[in-house]
Amino acid sequence: MLADVPRRRAGDPPETGEPLRQLTQRSTPELWGRLVYEATRLPYVREGRCPGGAADARALVVADREEPAVPEATLAPGEAVTPVQLHGVHDTSTRLLLPSWRAGQVCADGWAVACAHGGSATELLVFGPRDEAELAVVVGLIAESIAFARGGVEPGEDGAGGSGSG
Repeated sequence: MLADVPRRRAGDPPETGEPLRQLTQRSTPELWGRLVYEATRLPYVREGRCPGGAADARALVVADREEPAVPEATLAPGEAVTPVQLHGVHDTSTRLLLPSWRAGQVCADGWAVACAHGGSATELLVFGPRDEAELAVVVGLIAESIAFARGGVEPGEDGAGGSGSG
């Protein structure tokens, strides 16, 4: 299951800061609320605590797994399978995990930056959506991350191994 991601995210990328977070081009509070609503209603997802995160951050936990399909598919090793963290309304980005081949595509197309602190090619900071079309993309990437933790998302699933429809 690959998100139908347009080839490139429009415009320049937002500014980011350390600890890794989005500083510019954030979602409106209303759009961020929609992101949380839609993401927490995806299949196999339950909302959990975000250890070490901001008070308004949310962890998305895979409800039907005690272990991730592969070790690099959880942000909380040894705890609940957590492939996604939704950052709060003052950031609006999403931290998630994808297979390294897919993470590279998503970054190259401008939808995210790699989280260098983790030393993993699978961990991304996906930029908060600026409009309805971007909301659909980000929710699709979150669904891919959940599928990755459950054992899905293989190269070429979209028929070409590329970035969805371009």
